[in-house]
Amino acid sequence: MKFSAIIPTLNEAKLLSNLLSLLNDIKLREEIDFDIIISDDGSRDRIIEIALDKAEKVIAHTNQQKQNIASSRNCGANLANGSIFIFINADVRINNLKLFFTNIENIFNDKEILALTFRVKVFPEDETISDKFFHFIYNEYFHFLNLIGLGMGRGECQVVRKEIYERLGGYDESLAAGEEFNLFRRIRKLGKIFFSTYISVYESPRRFRKFGYWRVTVSWIKNGISVWLRRRSISANWEEVR
Repeated sequence: MKFSAIIPTLNEAKLLSNLLSLLNDIKLREEIDFDIIISDDGSRDRIIEIALDKAEKVIAHTNQQKQNIASSRNCGANLANGSIFIFINADVRINNLKLFFTNIENIFNDKEILALTFRVKVFPEDETISDKFFHFIYNEYFHFLNLIGLGMGRGECQVVRKEIYERLGGYDESLAAGEEFNLFRRIRKLGKIFFSTYISVYESPRRFRKFGYWRVTVSWIKNGISVWLRRRSISANWEEVR
């Protein structure tokens, strides 16, 4: 399989550099066929310089009007050559990328599976008891939503067959938040979504540290319900945390 790793970015040069270093491991690139696409939303740091050095394709949004993450992902997908799209955030880390790609390939050998998502945890070196408790509950909740046929996947890392992504028109760019939930709900109406309990991806805890778990959870729930019932997000924009 040919994969495309599509990474939306905005002012996160340090974390992006870490992710790209992992993806550009020489042995990994020899064994796994994938390209890296950076879709930047007008960063003011060194992201473009870093991306040009370590990614196959870079698209920079230069218009005055700010994009949201849905449109950034869609712009990146327009440049992708893979048959499997891996949408991954710049602040994500995957500890064993060869196992990650192998797991994806094994799962997508089942033609009935249209999309894939993973457990999400906080970087191990930053993880607290509160982080463990919160992410355990949320991971089990998202797993449950997929088991009952609703469809859900954290936006930190979503994997979708190219033909399914294109059939659905990608992420809904009218949504400032909840776009990942909306996409997976639409995918679930067409076929199966696989929630992998074998692989975990790790995210920066920066948003939880700034706003706290209660505020983040309330925001997620409000936006999720609004997107589900009205196909509109409550949030007018998703606040940048760096």
